[in-house]
Amino acid sequence: MTLRLFDSLTRELRDFVPVVPGRAGIYICGLTTQAPPHIGHVRFAVAFDVLRRWLQRGHGYDVDLIRNVTDIDDKILTKSADAGEPWFALSYRNEIETAHALASLGVLPPTYEPRATGHVPEMVELMRTLVEKEHAYPAQDGSGDVYFDVRSWPDYGELTHQRLDDMSDAEDADPRGKRDPRDFALWKGHKGGEPETASWPTPYGAGRPGWHLECSAMARKYLGDTFDIHGGGVDLRFPHHENEVAQSRAAGLGFANYWLHNAWVTMGGEKMSKSLGNSLRVSSVVEQYRPIAVRYYLTAAHYRSTIEYHEGSIEESETTVERIEGFLRRALPGVDTLVPDGTAEFPEDFREAMDDDLGVSDALAAVHQAVRAGNIALDDGDQDDATAIARQVVAMTDVLGVNPLDPVWSSGGDDADDTTAALDALVSHRIAARSAARSARDWETADAIRDELSAAGIVLEDTAAGARWSLSRGKGD
Repeated sequence: MTLRLFDSLTRELRDFVPVVPGRAGIYICGLTTQAPPHIGHVRFAVAFDVLRRWLQRGHGYDVDLIRNVTDIDDKILTKSADAGEPWFALSYRNEIETAHALASLGVLPPTYEPRATGHVPEMVELMRTLVEKEHAYPAQDGSGDVYFDVRSWPDYGELTHQRLDDMSDAEDADPRGKRDPRDFALWKGHKGGEPETASWPTPYGAGRPGWHLECSAMARKYLGDTFDIHGGGVDLRFPHHENEVAQSRAAGLGFANYWLHNAWVTMGGEKMSKSLGNSLRVSSVVEQYRPIAVRYYLTAAHYRSTIEYHEGSIEESETTVERIEGFLRRALPGVDTLVPDGTAEFPEDFREAMDDDLGVSDALAAVHQAVRAGNIALDDGDQDDATAIARQVVAMTDVLGVNPLDPVWSSGGDDADDTTAALDALVSHRIAARSAARSARDWETADAIRDELSAAGIVLEDTAAGARWSLSRGKGD
C-alpha cells in the first residue's frame, strides 16, 4: 500500500514519493532552549517519532531525521541576563533537560541534532547568496542587520495561503532599516549590552543569526538542497516556516517536498504555554505517571488534532496501557522485554490506518481489537493463537512507541531510577560548568572539573553533540 500524508502547502493528501528511492529525509524544528520543556512542547517530537517508525518498520525506508536545537535567540539572551549566568550555560542546561524529557518518553534519538551556533558559516553563505540574488539587503543604518525582501519573492505566502498585503508586520516589528515592515531578519546586528560571545563576524557586520535562517541552512547541510519532509508544530507555519520556504527557494533550493504540522496540546481551550501559567513540565509529569502512559496520551490522538488536557487525562491512558500490558504478560509468560525482529506482519486494518496520514486512532482500535481476541484465545486455552496475536500487538505498539515490553520502559525499580536521575542531574550540572569554562577558554577550571568527575568514577567523552558521561568499570556495579 502507499503511504499518504497531508501536505500543508497543497492542503491535500499526497502519496509519499521520496527524493531517493528507499530513503526518507525529515527535518523537524526542535525546541528553543530557553526553559525546560512541558508536555505541550514535546508533542511534535512524539508525532514525528511515529512517522519515522512507520516509514522504517511499515515501509522499510532508511530514515535520516534531523532535529535542530535553537540554542541562541532573544529570549535566551534575556533570560540568561536575568538569571546572571552565561547564555550558553542556560541554553545547554535546558538542552540537557529536553534530551532527558524526550528519552523518557521513548522518542528515538535523531540521526543528528545540530545546534544553530555550530552552523554560522552555512548561514552566512546562504545569506550572501540571497543578497547577491537581490532577495536580501543589509540595513542602511549601519546596524549590521540583514533583511529578506519579501516583495522580491512573488510566491511569499504560498505555505500559509496568504496575500502579502493582507499580512501584519513581521514578528520582529522594529522597522529599523527595513524597506517593508514585513521584511524579516536574516541576521541581527550586535547591540550594546549583548554579550560578545553572542556575536559572529560577517561581511555585513558582527551579530547573530535570525531564527528562520538557521533552519534553512541546517536542513540543507544535512539533507541536501531538496529533501522529503519538513515538520513542526502548527504554530510554526507562520512566520517561521513561511519564511524558510521563501528564503530557501529564493536562494535556488528545492527545499522540502512535503510539509507536515502537528496540532497543539491545549488546556482550558488555550495553547499550553508558559505565558498562560498552565505548563506541565515533562520532568514533573513523569514523576506522577508512568512515562509510557504519558507517551500513550500524546500519541493516541491524530497528529493534526488538538489534544485537550484535563484532570484525569493521563490516568485514562494509564488504564489503557495496563490493559495492553496485562494481555502481553498473560500471553507471553516469562518474557520481560520484547521488540519486533523486523519480520512482523501488521494486520491489514492497522496498516490501512497508518498509511492514511498516520491514522493512529484507527490503528489503536486495531490494537485493542487484537488484545480482545488474544484474551479470548487465552480463555479458550489456545496458547498458540494468543502468542501469535501478542507478537502482532508488540509490533503494532512498537510502531506507536507504546510497546509495554520495550526495554526503554523497564528499570531496576523506583529506587534505582531515582538514584540514576539524581546522579545524572549532578553530573550534567558539572558538565555544563565545564562547557562554560571551555567556552571562556578557562582551561584550568575545565580540566579541574574533568579530574573531579574522573576521581568519582565518571568518564567523560567529548563528541560533536556535546560531552557524554558514563561510569568507569568497577564503579556503580
